[in-house]
Amino acid sequence: MDLPRSFTVRESGHRIHNPFTSEKLATLGRALHLAPGTDMLDLACGSGEMLCTWARDHQVTGTGVDISTVFLANARARAEELGVADRVAFRHADATGHVSDEPVGVAACVGATWIGGGVTGTVELLRRSLAPGGIMLVGEPFWRRAPDSRAVLDSCHARSEDDYRPLPELVEHFGRLGCDVVEMVLADQSDWDRYVAAQWLSIRRWLDTHPDDELADEMREDLATGPARHVRYQREYLGWGVFALMNR
Repeated sequence: MDLPRSFTVRESGHRIHNPFTSEKLATLGRALHLAPGTDMLDLACGSGEMLCTWARDHQVTGTGVDISTVFLANARARAEELGVADRVAFRHADATGHVSDEPVGVAACVGATWIGGGVTGTVELLRRSLAPGGIMLVGEPFWRRAPDSRAVLDSCHARSEDDYRPLPELVEHFGRLGCDVVEMVLADQSDWDRYVAAQWLSIRRWLDTHPDDELADEMREDLATGPARHVRYQREYLGWGVFALMNR
């Protein structure tokens, strides 16, 4: 049980595996005014940057769950680096269906709503771990522009236009799920560039040292076509943000 190796090659230089900068992650943490000792559950936590930095900056505690052994190793190393290994723990597991043993003050799934089959199922999953008055964090793409071709959909990793919503419709959808949107921090095109473009250097350096690897042809094709695909489609059509929700 692990992520495909191609994914970890692309994002080997990332601490945040979403189009979100460390500055915006810090902005979100400050905006939530979390009380010291708040317990968090972070599903599909990646390399654990949110848990580790918020444990340092806001004295939260918590658990991250992820399927990637590579990213979890990074998360544990980051916790040691920041001196918060006594406050956060990381578990290797499929986050799909994972519920905390005890209710938590923050339940998060930032950029991986496929674990609940989409936004609706992910909100319901997070609710199962949430203490009364707690906050859910959902990171999700949205359409900046309506997709007008199959190439747009493919480049944005969408099967159809219905995979994502425009931002106003996404916010309204949270309301229909019985949630108040109490904060949001949105990525911009520069954030997309930092997330996607940083992958190109990681791929190139990996190719220079692994020219005969079984993944080399796939990675070469990715590097040859990815930059133009990103600037033509992804950064123009797709937005992304983290939304803080509370049950009504």
